[in-house]
Amino acid sequence: MNNYYIKTNRAFSYIRKYGWIITVLIAIGGQWEPKLGLAVVVIMASLTITSFFNGRYWCGNFCPHGSLFDRIILPVSRNKKIPDILKSKIMMMGVFLIFMAIFTMRILNVSQSWGTYDFLDKLGSLFSNTYLVVLILGGALATFINPRTWCQICPMGTLQKLSYKLGKALNIAKKTEKKIVISNQEKCCKCGKCAKVCPFQLTPYMEFSNDNKFDNINCIKCSTCVVNCPLGILSLKNGNEIK
Repeated sequence: MNNYYIKTNRAFSYIRKYGWIITVLIAIGGQWEPKLGLAVVVIMASLTITSFFNGRYWCGNFCPHGSLFDRIILPVSRNKKIPDILKSKIMMMGVFLIFMAIFTMRILNVSQSWGTYDFLDKLGSLFSNTYLVVLILGGALATFINPRTWCQICPMGTLQKLSYKLGKALNIAKKTEKKIVISNQEKCCKCGKCAKVCPFQLTPYMEFSNDNKFDNINCIKCSTCVVNCPLGILSLKNGNEIK
């Protein structure tokens, strides 16, 4: 099973190739210049907004940590199967609730410095330290298990899914969300390569709906399966393009 998953290029844009630099700047540079951590506020707002319209698209196309895992760590990763327990809803929600509780307490602590000279430094330091923890923990999991192991329990990933469900409930995401689409299921040879190269170890070839869409909420729309499909029958389209 260790050899089932294939290492292949996942960086198809400038952002995905070099976005990891942002992670390093914030996590490490933020230890000397705390205000760098304030960039995380913009990142959190952006991923929450984009997920409302397009699910976990941010994870597969803009996330700085995702760029680090896929671009820098993938070549040295053991690329093993991600443990099922890390994919469970209980684990995801547990990590999310613990993170939010700790984060809220730290925000309240920092807020006591509101109006002081070093308020922004303290706030930035909070975010840069959080990024550093993810860099270390996520990097270790990426190296010894699979590049996207941390992403299974990432609090921001869970936040994106909650935001997406709201967008879907309001019938907005249906028209804006991009999904993996197969042109003709009868042409699929069931080789499973889409599953072998998927960063999240999903199985598109086994899950296409009757209208040829891959509806798995955990899909990060990174197009890795699209690029690697030997028959070229996969594509990434939004609601208006899907017939």
